[in-house]
Amino acid sequence: MTIATDHLSATTLLRFATAGSVDDGKSTLVGRLLHDSKSVLTDQLEAVEHASRSRGQEAPDLALLTDGLRAEREQGITIDVAYRYFATARRRFILADTPGHVQYTRNMVTGASTAELAVVLVDARNGVVEQTRRHAAVAALLRVPHVVLAVNKMDLVGYAEPVFAEIAEEFTTYALELGVPEITAIPISALAGDNVVEPSAHMDWYGGPTVLEHLETVPVAHDLTGCHARFPVQYVIRPQTAEHPDYRGYAGQIAAGTFRTGEAVTVLPSGRTSKIAGIDLLGEAVDIAWTPQSVTLLLEDDIDVSRGDLIVPSTDVPATAQDIEATVCHVADQPLTVGQRVLLKHTTRTVKAIVRDIPSRLTLDDLSQHPAPGLLVANDIGLVTLRTAEPLALDSYAESRRTGSFLLIDPADGTTLAAGMAGDSFASTARAAQPADGNDDDTAWDF
Repeated sequence: MTIATDHLSATTLLRFATAGSVDDGKSTLVGRLLHDSKSVLTDQLEAVEHASRSRGQEAPDLALLTDGLRAEREQGITIDVAYRYFATARRRFILADTPGHVQYTRNMVTGASTAELAVVLVDARNGVVEQTRRHAAVAALLRVPHVVLAVNKMDLVGYAEPVFAEIAEEFTTYALELGVPEITAIPISALAGDNVVEPSAHMDWYGGPTVLEHLETVPVAHDLTGCHARFPVQYVIRPQTAEHPDYRGYAGQIAAGTFRTGEAVTVLPSGRTSKIAGIDLLGEAVDIAWTPQSVTLLLEDDIDVSRGDLIVPSTDVPATAQDIEATVCHVADQPLTVGQRVLLKHTTRTVKAIVRDIPSRLTLDDLSQHPAPGLLVANDIGLVTLRTAEPLALDSYAESRRTGSFLLIDPADGTTLAAGMAGDSFASTARAAQPADGNDDDTAWDF
């Protein structure tokens, strides 16, 4: 049984993000993970040791392994999302170390948007604070399936079990109310290395896994082969050579589900139907392909298919719509306003859209709703309704994080304005009923 599990883990990739308040020790935890798992190159460690000595520190500051920006090192904080890649004998990892400041909430959204697990750090001396609740709410909103509560700096509270138990109970109660499906609490000291990679000799009352052990063994829930099959067309291949005079293939990455030769499919938004005549994978013909493979589909009928179209099984065709309700996290410095014209990018399709209404803005501290704010500014999360120029086939974000998400883009300069999640979320449960003034005048729209 153990051998089978190890074999499975060795072939899997876990994407995870760290989050927490300022000075909770996120970067130190990441540095400890990299250092103790032997994932740091010698020259990198030497550079960190040199930088630490220049700052008057005797021991190497492992936080410097991730805080790469000069401003981050000078201030001792994390500003941008730092991505690190490492591997153990059991699993490969992509780690996103996200900032702790309130004004960098959007960076946490960026790092956690593709994560299967979030590590939320808490300073054992301070317990659960507002930023802890904020990060738990973001993890729930982004449907991160696994959350680890790492109660850090246990060495500064005498490794006391009651301190850990109280914090774990408070956080778990709050996270479960948000709908987080799984929470694992681990007492650690990132600075001393307790329960990060090696079990702690100071906390014999704790019998659970270390952080790395949990990361290596947690079930990876990003297997989308059983989800609604979706294939966004990225490129149309027409060699028109003597060898392939009539070849017409539709290339892209399978976003979810499985496709088979002979299967009846529908092309959206046109609604045209055909059957899969063949599937090319890495230059070889195959009978079946699944997410996240990049393949070329060949259809039996010569129908109009172009970049941005979505190929789906005819037995599982999603509804298309031009009116979209979604939760968005605003990431740009300029505000998002009612009536603003934007571009909406969903998978490989980009269409014109207009912000019809902003019914509410979410206050992450207490999950209350601010009705009809009229605009969203950087780091705001709110409910929006959009009208698109062309029909889109969005799945609910709750069902598929890939085909239920989208971006709002400034058509003037291509700046990303907001990251969107279609369908219901916990942010919509207390939705304000009052529309913003002047939003019902359809005659002002040009589509």
